[in-house]
Amino acid sequence: MASTYSFDIVSDFDRQELVNAVDQVVRDIKSRYDLKDTQTNVELGENSITVSTDSEFTLESVHTILREKAAKRNLSQKLFEFGKVESASGNRVRQEITLKKGISQEIGKQISKLIRDEFKKVQASIQGDAVRVTAKSKDDLQTVIQRLKQEDYPVALQFTNYR
Repeated sequence: MASTYSFDIVSDFDRQELVNAVDQVVRDIKSRYDLKDTQTNVELGENSITVSTDSEFTLESVHTILREKAAKRNLSQKLFEFGKVESASGNRVRQEITLKKGISQEIGKQISKLIRDEFKKVQASIQGDAVRVTAKSKDDLQTVIQRLKQEDYPVALQFTNYR
């Protein structure tokens, strides 16, 4: 039997679910009457989604559709960081939506400080863009997970590698 138990706190998303959500958004845009003739383009890159359309009103509609499709596929809304709206050629607008992945150093420090302050029997260590949490009791780890779910961090947290 293991003497200590651990899990990792990460911020990640299922890439295939995101691809499917963006495909659904494109299909929705082509079939919706109010968006059909806007020549709206939605392109999924490695770390971002680029939306190009004819007005800010249709851009807001695309945001709504994207959020809705992502929610149906269990993707967090915190995944999207909407950039500045830029004007493009031909009276069009373009926006880059950055996909947030990984826990930054400062958020990792906030998480480990919260764990240190509230749970004396639990250790937290920052490992790159993840936080490893270890304890002698599985119950302590479960309590930490429940407490972290109550906090509102700017990134979506997942708890993986539970042993």
